[in-house]
Amino acid sequence: MITVDTLLLLILIVFVVFVVGSFARILREYERAVIFRLGRTARSIFNPGGSGNGPGLVLLVPIIDKMVKVSLRTVTMDVPPQDVITRDNVSIKVNAVIYFRVVDPERAVISVEDYLYATSQMAQTTLRSVLGQVELDDLLSAREKINQQLQRIIDEHTDPWGVKVTSVEVKHVDLPAEMQRAMARQAEAERDRRARIIAADAEFQAAAKISEAAAVLAREPLGIQLRYLQTMLAISSERNTTTFFPVPMDLLGALGQAGGDGGRQGGAGGRGV
Repeated sequence: MITVDTLLLLILIVFVVFVVGSFARILREYERAVIFRLGRTARSIFNPGGSGNGPGLVLLVPIIDKMVKVSLRTVTMDVPPQDVITRDNVSIKVNAVIYFRVVDPERAVISVEDYLYATSQMAQTTLRSVLGQVELDDLLSAREKINQQLQRIIDEHTDPWGVKVTSVEVKHVDLPAEMQRAMARQAEAERDRRARIIAADAEFQAAAKISEAAAVLAREPLGIQLRYLQTMLAISSERNTTTFFPVPMDLLGALGQAGGDGGRQGGAGGRGV
């Protein structure tokens, strides 16, 4: 049977637990508390001289103190796709991702109503403003420079809120179908130009080598005969229906001489007439 003393002890324990639970808070390592005591910011009575309220045990004055928890972890936020007209009048859609964290919990709670929403809106407006001042080619090729510019501008605006922007990355650029086809034609034309230049350079080098070979053969009269025989051997080694009628090179030379002498004689006769 429960005695009166035991009942009073139980009531006292329940009351102590309720009171302690009403003014004691435990914060994690990445959390900080902003305490409002009668509407004004104050420090925890457990750690009055600290640089912040938390982590660990935070004691509040019942009924008088109100606490707002703030996380110090880095927040990853997607910036929704924005309709942007670039400097060279190309309509595109661009989305990005922003990384930021709270460095001053009191300013993040007092200076702005909702620092998450405010940072998101600032990122969207800055993205449209900055990308509207660059050309499409710069957006596609110099993205690292644009990311740094976005990070610097957004961080300047969020610094009074106690928010530090660590990085901004442009994720995806959605180009119109007409622009994609135009860029594909441009890339194809550029590759065709390079192919033509390479082929012309190869022809130039081949012509130079042939000229050198002709000079060597001109110095050695028997070289052309050896080359002729090598060509015959290369063609006859293949299985084909080609038929060769070898003609001595001396005979061709004699015929050439005879033709030249006949031409000269005919020219002389004409002059005689």
